[in-house]
Amino acid sequence: MGTYVITGAASGIGAATRARLASAGHTVIGVDIANSDVVADLSTPEGRSAAVAAVTEMSGGVVHGLVCCAGLGPLSHTPGGKLVAVNYFGAVDLATGLRPALERADGGSVVVISSSSTTTQPGIPEHLVAACLDGDEATALHLGDEATAIPAYPASKLALAWWIRREAVRAEWIGRKIRLNAVAPGMIDTPMTNAPDLDPELAKALDFYPVPLGRRGRPEEIAAVLEFLVGPGSTLLCGSIIFADGGTDAQLRQQDWPAAWNPTPEDLTRHFQPKT
Repeated sequence: MGTYVITGAASGIGAATRARLASAGHTVIGVDIANSDVVADLSTPEGRSAAVAAVTEMSGGVVHGLVCCAGLGPLSHTPGGKLVAVNYFGAVDLATGLRPALERADGGSVVVISSSSTTTQPGIPEHLVAACLDGDEATALHLGDEATAIPAYPASKLALAWWIRREAVRAEWIGRKIRLNAVAPGMIDTPMTNAPDLDPELAKALDFYPVPLGRRGRPEEIAAVLEFLVGPGSTLLCGSIIFADGGTDAQLRQQDWPAAWNPTPEDLTRHFQPKT
């Protein structure tokens, strides 16, 4: 049995994941803005640092898996900057801060929640994605406020997916036996899509969102994928983005992925060096 940390553990996908891992006999440390083992505001650097310190103490300095479910959605009245702070920087800073504890597990795993909106929503502000990946939080939050929550949401989730792809293969992570992966859910029946404080006009748009499966997903269905990704059955997955969206991405982008790779000679030289 292992020790697992779940952010956003008080509701939605986080709560379902916590229940699933706890029922399997694992120790689970929940992190949320309220009603959790660790109460912290992940929209601020201070809150993230406090969460890392509290989790490290409660876990005895050994964490087998981190699942970053904490997030804000685009249909409420949340400013775009705060949404970026939680969705991107909250996940990245928690993962980075807990890296020593994950390394001590000798095979730790990090899974973050991306979104199918990263490939199905047009008009994602590229400069906001770039600011996130550059680690420039002040600029990213400013750009998020300018963009508003609707485009800021997929931008934060796209940046997070690209961060996973970039960092997963680096020595700082896989070289320390820590795997990074992401799940990109589609429309899931959580407070993010059905809470009473959502903008009613924007919420109506969800009725037109294409889901070939014919229904919204359930938090428990995403929790099952997350359990797999932090468990021993997924040890070959490194830098993977798994779409769990009822077929939305496949319907809208049938031949966009897998994408053929056309490397330059420099690419081949850089990536195919003999092992020494």
